[in-house]
Amino acid sequence: MKTVRNLIVTSLLTLGLSLGGNLSAEEKIAVKITRDLPYITVTHNGKKVRIMRNQNQKNTVNPAFAKTSRKCPPFCIQPIKLAPGVETIGEVEMLDYLRRKEAGDDSILVIDSRTPDWVKRGTIPGSINIPWTKLNPTKSDPLTIADILENQFNVKQQEGLWDFTHAKTLVMFCNGMWCGQSPNNIKALLRYGYPAHKIKWYRGGMQDWEILGLTTVPGGE
Repeated sequence: MKTVRNLIVTSLLTLGLSLGGNLSAEEKIAVKITRDLPYITVTHNGKKVRIMRNQNQKNTVNPAFAKTSRKCPPFCIQPIKLAPGVETIGEVEMLDYLRRKEAGDDSILVIDSRTPDWVKRGTIPGSINIPWTKLNPTKSDPLTIADILENQFNVKQQEGLWDFTHAKTLVMFCNGMWCGQSPNNIKALLRYGYPAHKIKWYRGGMQDWEILGLTTVPGGE
């Protein structure tokens, strides 16, 4: 009886190893993003980057995002609904915008609103860095703001007024639900007249991105 049982176990193991050897690279990914999405590929600074979750199931969060308590203000918890018409999104939606952008949709711009010192530690692949200070009217100047609106956000000037007809959809984020940098910029853009439906806010930001073990790249490289 024992011999028969050993033969069965051996056969099952052999079958398992055989099937495992025939698995595709995607099927071998144990920690997927969703059940049907193992990873996406984007272009960051001219290089292809695969965004996926950390495969080490013993991995722990980046120490830079492990702190639970920061002085408020300025590090106050942000609401889910930032402003009327501005959609709050999560990781799956962020990945969809990145995938659409990679597929050639140049109407989308994914923006890391943090200061360069934070961005150097790691950012979302496929994003660009526009520090929140450059869009803040109390810290920037009208020419800098106008330059960003026209040359990066595709906003046009018509007889001294802003024309947002072909303005890009901005997907903005910063350090997370306690960070006020992207919210500050979003509120400023709304005051300038930017259409709310063309602004998306990833509230979880780098905090949630890191907690989920998603790929980051050093900013500026």
